[in-house]
Amino acid sequence: MIYQEKTFSLQDGRKVVLRSAEERDAEALIAYLQATAAESRFLLREPEEQTLTVEDEVQFIRRKNEAERDLMLLAFVEGRYAGNCAINSHGDKLRVLHRCDIGIALYQEFCGQGLGTLMLTELLKIAKECGYQQAELEVIAGNAPAMGLYKKLGFEVYGTRPRDLRYKDGTYADAHLMVKML
Repeated sequence: MIYQEKTFSLQDGRKVVLRSAEERDAEALIAYLQATAAESRFLLREPEEQTLTVEDEVQFIRRKNEAERDLMLLAFVEGRYAGNCAINSHGDKLRVLHRCDIGIALYQEFCGQGLGTLMLTELLKIAKECGYQQAELEVIAGNAPAMGLYKKLGFEVYGTRPRDLRYKDGTYADAHLMVKML
């Protein structure tokens, strides 16, 4: 799905542009995957596990843009790429058409400034407009800022997956499964 570019303001007055991912963003998105993996233990992969090529990312962007009810939304703060969020369908079967997964990740320097709230508020509005009735996500149990954001937006924990992630040092992290009715 293509999102028509919109401009918003953060609490401090900085301008934020939200738009769909474009093929020209592929290299920046790959760099973002590597950097955010290095910045946070709350994401799925280690930095060295990012093996996507530019062509892989271009194909991914094309699929997202051509999908009827999937969206990859990028945020630019004062012209700098800050992160993205996404809507992912559960498929085309009638019994799951009402559900979507959402996700978000920002460069650390843009966290705690209201950007995540702005992005997810817009994303949830779009999800509802697409006919989704239920948004789902998972969040690593120790990620208190993300948990606070999701709860503020009306998500509730409905379960916990123990030992969801296993880190290089042998420790584990649980994941909370969260849902919001739209």
